[in-house]
Amino acid sequence: MSHTPDEGVPSPPSTSTALHSAGFTRKINFCQLCGGPTKHEVPDGEEKPRAICTRCGKIAYENPKMVVGCLIEHDNKILLCKRNVQPSHGLWTLPAGYMEIGESAAEGAIRETWEEANAQVEILSPFAQLDIPLIGQTYIIFLAKLKRPHFAPGPESSECKLFALEDIPFDSLAFSSMLVTLNLYMEDKKTGRAKFHYGTINKRPGTSPSEIREYTLDSHMRC
Repeated sequence: MSHTPDEGVPSPPSTSTALHSAGFTRKINFCQLCGGPTKHEVPDGEEKPRAICTRCGKIAYENPKMVVGCLIEHDNKILLCKRNVQPSHGLWTLPAGYMEIGESAAEGAIRETWEEANAQVEILSPFAQLDIPLIGQTYIIFLAKLKRPHFAPGPESSECKLFALEDIPFDSLAFSSMLVTLNLYMEDKKTGRAKFHYGTINKRPGTSPSEIREYTLDSHMRC
C-alpha cells in the first residue's frame, strides 16, 4: 500500500501527535501501550515536554517520518505522476511515499514507484535529502532509470507522463519538496554534473500544501 506524503500538515498517526521542533504541540492524550491517560511534562534528564502515561509510566516519543521516492530519467525526460488523492489532488509529483518498516530507503523508493506509476526502476544514485522540520518529514530522493519503457497510473495517480525538461510543470507541482528537488536537478543539468544535495526546507508556519513556494532552502550542501 502506498503512503503518500502529506506536506503542509503533520503525518497522520494513530493518535494525536506532539511536534515540538516547530514550536507547537498536538497532544497525545492516551498511552499507546495500555490506553491510560497521559500527562504532559518534561521527564527527568530531558529538555522537551513528552506525553507520559499516568498508569504505566511509558513515555511517548514522536519521530520524523521518512519519505522516499525516485527522480526517473528516460530519454532525457522526467517521469511525473498526477495525484489522484488529497492533498494536492490533480497536481504533479515524483513517485514517493512513506518508507515502511523492514525495507531500506532504496527499496521503499522502488516500491512507491511501482505502486504509483507501475514502473520498474533501477536506482542509479542518491540525489537529495531534504528535511522539513515543521511537519516532521525527511525526504530521500534517488536518481533512477526505467528498466523497461512501461508505466501506467496506480491507484493514487490519475496520470503518469514523461516530461521534457523544458516542459516540466513547475506551476502545477504538488509540494515544496518536489519543487526544490526538480529545481536542484535543473541546476545540475545546466552545470553538466550530477551532485548529491542536502538541505532544510523551512516552511512558513500555517502553510498549506498548495503554497509550494512559501519556504526557504537552508543549509544547502552539494557534493
